[in-house]
Amino acid sequence: MSQTPGSSSGSDMGGASGSATSGSRSSRTSTMDQGSAGSGSSGGAQLSSSDRQFVQEAATGGLAEVELGRLAEQKAESQSVKDFGKRMVTDHTKANDELKSQMKNWGMSAPTSLDSKHQSAKDKLSKLSGAEFDREYMNTMMKDHQKDVSDFQKESTSASNSELKAFASKTLPTLQEHLQLAQQVHGEVNGKAASSSSSSSKSSKSSSSSSTGSSDSSGSSR
Repeated sequence: MSQTPGSSSGSDMGGASGSATSGSRSSRTSTMDQGSAGSGSSGGAQLSSSDRQFVQEAATGGLAEVELGRLAEQKAESQSVKDFGKRMVTDHTKANDELKSQMKNWGMSAPTSLDSKHQSAKDKLSKLSGAEFDREYMNTMMKDHQKDVSDFQKESTSASNSELKAFASKTLPTLQEHLQLAQQVHGEVNGKAASSSSSSSKSSKSSSSSSTGSSDSSGSSR
């Protein structure tokens, strides 16, 4: 009979232990569920339609910058344009790889080829060479980076996804540097063109003046 209370006490302790274990498991399960919900917050479903459009355009534009940059390294006449193209390849390849990794988390596929707009620009540049290529390429880079800076500035403050906002904020300073450099090189190649045109015009005027002088001299002698 003396063992009965002990047996009952052991049973109560076992029940309490089982209850505590069950409670611990339930707590861990709840924590895991919360963690899953938290990790899902950066999924593709969490990107707004405007954010998804920005990501798609940024990925396509980044791919184009790399391909056009390689073209500039091959076809440009000016060393400044060649160097600019090389910078585009280096910087945009790095940004593209980072964005590509994030796109997987958002349930998006990175583009592997140019869209029609950028392919058309590439085809047009492929047919040019020398100074003509330099001017057209830098005109394109000026316009592209003006738009890029504007779009990334907006996304760095208004993106609904924190990871996308961080990516835009991190990439923006590099794009601003690109725009400043594009403006500088654009001025150089167009300055050379203006200088060459002015020199040609002066030469033409000089030749015309010389011809007129000779004609007057000839008429006077007659």
